[in-house]
Amino acid sequence: MLAFADQADLDNGPRTHKSATERMCAVSRQVRPIDELIRFVVAPTGEVVADLKRKLPGRGLWVSASRKAVAEAVRRNVFARGFKTNVKPAPTLAQDTETMLVRGVLDALAMAAKAGQVVSGFTRVEGALESRQAVALIHAADGAADGIRKLGALARQNDGIATGSRDFPVVTALTSAELDLALGRSNVIHAALLAGSAGQTFLSRCQILVRYRLADDGNADTATARAPTNTPTDVAEKDCAVTHKV
Repeated sequence: MLAFADQADLDNGPRTHKSATERMCAVSRQVRPIDELIRFVVAPTGEVVADLKRKLPGRGLWVSASRKAVAEAVRRNVFARGFKTNVKPAPTLAQDTETMLVRGVLDALAMAAKAGQVVSGFTRVEGALESRQAVALIHAADGAADGIRKLGALARQNDGIATGSRDFPVVTALTSAELDLALGRSNVIHAALLAGSAGQTFLSRCQILVRYRLADDGNADTATARAPTNTPTDVAEKDCAVTHKV
C-alpha cells in the first residue's frame, strides 16, 4: 500500500517522472501504465491544463485517459485537493482536453502527408490497396457506408497489405472536415496510410484519442474495437474507432 500511496502523490516535474512506467489515477485510485493516463499541471495563469506530451514544468497530477474520468475529476474537485491549492478547472476541461487530442492527431496526419505517407481519394486509396502499399485505411466518420465497405473488402482480399499481417488498422476517428483540414484538400472521405514513422505517430495518437472517447474509468481496453461485420449499420456504429480488420 505504501508504494501505491507514493504513486498517488503529485510528481515532481517532467524530468523526474520520465522513468516512471505507472502512476495512480487521482480519480479511480487505480495504478495504470502512464500511456493510459493524462498528466495535468497548473499553468502560470492558475488554469488546469492537460500536459499531453508530459513536458510542461511544475508538479503533475495524473488522471485516466478517459473523458468520463476527467469530467469526474472536475466535478469532485480532485484538482484542488491534489494540487493543495484553490485551483478551479474550467467546466469544459474534459472537452478542452479532447480538442487538444484531436489537434494532435490532425498535426500528425498533416506531417505524414508532408512526408508522402498519405494518399487520399477513393481511386488512389484503391490503388494503394491493390499495390499493397497501404498500412492502414482512414475513413471520415461521416462517410458513406458503401465506400467504406468496398475498400474494406479490398483490404481483406489483399490479406494484410504492406504490413504482412491480417491485423489491419482502420481509422474512423475524424470527420471529413477534419481530414480536409489536415490534408489541405476538400471533401476528403477516404485515405490510406503508407509505411513510415510519421504514419505510425498518427496511428499512436489516434489510439489515445479513441481511448479517451470510448473508455470508461474502469475499462480502458474498450477503446480498441474488434473486427466489425460488413453491414452498413456496423460501420456507422464505429464512427470514432480504430478497428483492426481481418
